[in-house]
Amino acid sequence: MARPKNQTNRRAEMVQAAKQAIAERGLTGLRTIDVAAYSELGAGSVAYYYPDLSELVREVHQNAVSRFYWNRQQQSSEGDDPRVKLTSMIRSGIPVSREDIDFQVLGELHTHAYRDRFHAELMAELFRLEVSLYHSILSEGVESEVFAMAVPVETAAKNLVALEDAYALHFMGGTPLDAEAIYELIVANAEALTGCRLLDSSTERQSLR
Repeated sequence: MARPKNQTNRRAEMVQAAKQAIAERGLTGLRTIDVAAYSELGAGSVAYYYPDLSELVREVHQNAVSRFYWNRQQQSSEGDDPRVKLTSMIRSGIPVSREDIDFQVLGELHTHAYRDRFHAELMAELFRLEVSLYHSILSEGVESEVFAMAVPVETAAKNLVALEDAYALHFMGGTPLDAEAIYELIVANAEALTGCRLLDSSTERQSLR
């Protein structure tokens, strides 16, 4: 039996192993032995910590939330200009490589959400959280009179998250668009929604207000 101080590390290792297994083998029929194959731990250890693999999948989802919500929340809170915050938010939701395991796993979860209520609830919650991030930035822009919204803030926030998801799925599936092209397409939509030319913190674009 693992010592308590090692349990957190071992669970983290198994989450990463499960992500590898899901990305390469798919979620359908996922077995304990599949997870163990991507870990230094044996199948017995995986079964000890996760007698029900659905709990491990839930932790994989929570790990994805950490990247797609908490990390993005921190990034989008940096600085004072909502135009820069919005472009930073957009960039953080775009895969830069088809080897990005988190996007591979989310693609699997999206697929299974159609038939499985468990996965549907997980993906619905992630969508709600990501919408809340965009909603916060857009509301800040409206309050500071930087954004003149063409549609309600809630509508714009949902549209931007949906665009992220759609472009990510196409990108991971081999569509001939790179990360920068996707970024520019989403920014163009965001500018139409906000009635404002956005600023990218990585460039020297000047405000056109």
